[in-house]
Parts: sequence; C-alpha cells; structure tokens
Amino acid sequence: MKSEKGNKILALFLTFLKIGAFTFGGGYAMIPLIQKEVVENKKWMTDEDILEIVAIAESTPGPIAINAATFVGYKTAGFFGAALSTMGVILPSFFIIVAISFVLSRFENFPAVRYAFYGIRAGVLALIIKALWSMYKQSPKGIAPYIVMAFSFIAVAVLNINVIWVIIGCAVFGLANSLIKGRAAK
Repeated sequence: MKSEKGNKILALFLTFLKIGAFTFGGGYAMIPLIQKEVVENKKWMTDEDILEIVAIAESTPGPIAINAATFVGYKTAGFFGAALSTMGVILPSFFIIVAISFVLSRFENFPAVRYAFYGIRAGVLALIIKALWSMYKQSPKGIAPYIVMAFSFIAVAVLNINVIWVIIGCAVFGLANSLIKGRAAK
C-alpha cells in the first residue's frame, strides 16, 4: 500500500515537473496542461474538481500554478503529494529564470532575443485565452454569473478596484445567490 502511494507521489512530482518545464506564461497558461494531465491522462480528478481547484487557487494568496499544484497534490496523495507537486512545478521555473537572467544580461540588446520574446508573448496569450474558454465552458450559465463577470471586469479593468475586494464581493454575491435559490427551492 505504501509503495502505491509512493508511486503516486513520484508521478505527481514528475507530472508537475513536466508542466512547469514546458509551460511559459505563468499559471493561467498552465491550467489547460494541468487539466489535460490530471483529468485526461492520469484520471486522478474530474473536470469539476479542476474547476473548483482553479477557483480556490485564484482566491488564495500566491501564484495560481503553485496553488493549483499544491491542491491537486493534496487531494490526490495528501501532504507529501502537495509538497512534491509544489516542488515539481517550482523547480523548472527557478532554473529557467536563473539561466534566462544570465543570458539576458549578456544578450538583451540582440534583435533575435527581442523577437523571440515577442513570439513567446503571443503564444502565452493564446494559452491564456484557451484557459479562459475552457473555464467558461465549465462554468454555470445564467444571468447571475454573466452579471458578476461583467461587474468584476469593469471593477478591475476600468475602475481599478483592488482584486481582493472584487473576489470578496463575488464570494458574497455567490453565497447570497445560493441562499436565495435555496430558499426559493423550499
């Protein structure tokens, strides 16, 4: 039994090491890869589990990719699963940042380096849009979620309201909406 859990913890570490090594653009760009590996390939969780984990990871302090890796690891294999999933997703970024900082300090004025980063930015934008589309397809539909989404976007993008207040407001709205629907069902 312990060997089986050890194998799962090692698989979590290697899975998140791969995700961390081959994803550029931060946590939102990692969401589609996390979903593909954890749900489709490994079958450790369902799409609904991933949607909940992403919502929690967005709402808690820290980078979304690290939070998501930690939550997936914990739900899959407990404390050590969380620790090694987190370590797996962090290590590639750490080593890549060290290498890039060395290279950039020496070659930052080369046009080829600047153009490469323009291309990377475009690819990252595509991955973020894919994550957004995937989350949209799995989110509940109806007038209330669309209103919350619109007001949240306007609050953050136009009115420059702190994201923390927007998240708290969305949570309060969601709780109130659930309570109202629960009372209406009775």
